[in-house]
Amino acid sequence: MALVFANLAAFYGAFALYGGAAAAFFLRRPAGAFLCARFGFCLNAAAVGARAARAGAAPLTNSYEFILLFALVSVFLFLALAGREKSLLPAGSILFSLVALLFLFVFLFSRGQITAAAPLPPALRSLWLVSHVLTAALAYGCFLAAAAFALLRLSRGAAKEDSAFGRRLYRIVFFGFAALSVSIALGAVWAEQAWGSYWTWDPKETWALITWIVYAIYLHLSRRRAWTEQTSCLAVCLGFLLVLFTFFGVNFLLPGLHSYA
Repeated sequence: MALVFANLAAFYGAFALYGGAAAAFFLRRPAGAFLCARFGFCLNAAAVGARAARAGAAPLTNSYEFILLFALVSVFLFLALAGREKSLLPAGSILFSLVALLFLFVFLFSRGQITAAAPLPPALRSLWLVSHVLTAALAYGCFLAAAAFALLRLSRGAAKEDSAFGRRLYRIVFFGFAALSVSIALGAVWAEQAWGSYWTWDPKETWALITWIVYAIYLHLSRRRAWTEQTSCLAVCLGFLLVLFTFFGVNFLLPGLHSYA
């Protein structure tokens, strides 16, 4: 019971603090925003730990657990990057709004998963699953952070192109793309062990591949400097919309082998 309470308290505390961080960044109160963000990050990490302790396994098997990791990665990236580069601070209102919306999704649609603790299905009892989901959460967190920075740049309109910003955005997306590539490969190995086939064109597999292709195009054309900064930012935002559809839309609209997620 203590772990259930700790999990609930950490989740709702992080939810409130992330919402507070979004509001503080919007009101241009960076000191208060960073304070909320840091405490929210700590509670987010505590929620992951409490969930792992209660489940007796890595918390990687449903929407609630994945969102905790997804948010943790994106907030860590923001705190690390914006803490050094003050020009990125205004993106906090975007990033923390998105993170708060992820937590709101859990509250509205997956609330039962916060306290539920059921035995894992046989297909999920695999180290391949752990590595597959961890790398996916890492990739999604990178893509969320990149989208927040891209939206910030787009909101500034026809500002002079900033090569330093372009390189920073490219590196974040590249890291996320590498993690997504590893995740897809590990998922294929896991699928072969669980279902007897490396690739089944399951809806989530298909949309993950589409997302991978969009980010690959962005990386290739940005490397060749074939796109303007604005077009590159739009491509990053499009990629993140595909991330959201792969995670949320597929679960609700296109059920398949990943429906438990």
